Amino acid sequence: MLSRMVRLPLTPEQLAAGKRLGGYLRQSRGDRSLVEVARSAAISPETLRKIETGRMATPAFPTIAALARVLAVPLDDLADICLARTDLEKTG
Repeated sequence: MLSRMVRLPLTPEQLAAGKRLGGYLRQSRGDRSLVEVARSAAISPETLRKIETGRMATPAFPTIAALARVLAVPLDDLADICLARTDLEKTG
């Protein structure tokens, strides 16, 4: 018997981090079109749109890594935006 994993609702902190991440990525995109950046990162434009608007607050690591590469932003910058110090303390 397989049990289904249920994803817990995102916390207010996670939602706020998603909005910060989206804003940072949008700013980093500059004059490049959303479609151009999404295609270069091998993600759908709708996925990038959701990330930039904060509707996808916790995108998968490969997605973030691809966007960091395409936008030439350090992953450390994205980690600082996404992870609060308290989150790091909780994970050990």
